[in-house]
Amino acid sequence: MLLSGQASAILMQAVVITLTIFVGLTLTVFLTRKDFSFLRGILTIGSFAVLGVILASMLFGFSLGALFCGAVILLMAGYILYETSLVMSHFPPTAHVAAALMLFSTIATLFWYVLQLLMQLNRR
Repeated sequence: MLLSGQASAILMQAVVITLTIFVGLTLTVFLTRKDFSFLRGILTIGSFAVLGVILASMLFGFSLGALFCGAVILLMAGYILYETSLVMSHFPPTAHVAAALMLFSTIATLFWYVLQLLMQLNRR
């Protein structure tokens, strides 16, 4: 199945935005060498809040809008900072598979919500 011109443009925009966010935040961690482990509590609370909103959406039948997508994008940006810092300072070299999977899942989630946000903004 081929994508329409508009759909493929949105998809490419989502790819570029996701890669830009990931590379920018990863470079921030590499260049500053700052330990972002202080974000752990905030990210945990944010994750539970997102999960709660998703469950409420399923129970009560409301749709999650652009604001929710933006909040999850910010949450994933925090996770990229935290996880990259964690990989650099706390993971042993033998844990490369776990580190890659951890970052991949965050990037995939970031991409999904960037794509959802772009599709919602395109409908308006």
